[in-house]
Amino acid sequence: MARARKAPGGFRWGRAVRNIALTFLALVVVGPIAAVVVYRFAPPPLTILMLERRVEGHGIDHRWVPLSQMSPALPRAAIAAEDARFCEHHGFDFRAIELAMQHDERHPGRIRGGSTISQQTAKNVFLWPDRSWVRKGLEAYFTVLIEAIWGKRRIMEVYLNTVEMGPGVYGVEAAAQRYFHVSARQLTPFQAARLIAILPSPLKWRAIDPGPYVRRRSGRIDAGEGAVRRQGSADCLA
Repeated sequence: MARARKAPGGFRWGRAVRNIALTFLALVVVGPIAAVVVYRFAPPPLTILMLERRVEGHGIDHRWVPLSQMSPALPRAAIAAEDARFCEHHGFDFRAIELAMQHDERHPGRIRGGSTISQQTAKNVFLWPDRSWVRKGLEAYFTVLIEAIWGKRRIMEVYLNTVEMGPGVYGVEAAAQRYFHVSARQLTPFQAARLIAILPSPLKWRAIDPGPYVRRRSGRIDAGEGAVRRQGSADCLA
């Protein structure tokens, strides 16, 4: 008895499903991994936030500089202010997340973030700035990737080169020259603390002639930077 032939339409439908699956795999799995591998060695030229700010009317002052050409006080100040356990965790500080959730329950009008420097870097380089669950899920995925492929030193290097530090100002080299007229290598510990102090609200807070809160925060970060140095909390960057 002759076998029944498959309908051409069914064959085309199966091929279309396969192509869709392969495209999805490339976009969701292969694409992000490839991008992370490329940025392991090449500086990210632009971010989505930079483009959004450009549309809003800000310029883009972004000057890449290797971590080795930054004042050592800069990464130590970032750890003191943003992520005290940066060298200990693997991308997520669950203790800090729990404390942030407890704080938010007690003070619903003052939300405290629990994101690590690794998470912030993943968001800054690969994603867009909002608080949706989709973005948070992608942020977690990219955080795992950069922790595995980049390592701590590269994560800190990219973070300090891409973070927003004022209207149209991105990275510590552009900020150091804009605000203090020196290179990132020449920043004093106090100046490094002042730059890091404005990171939570870089469009609102000023590194030069700041208000009382930023001055107090700078002092705490300056003291914390010294503690990070003495305790070896930034040794993973050596």
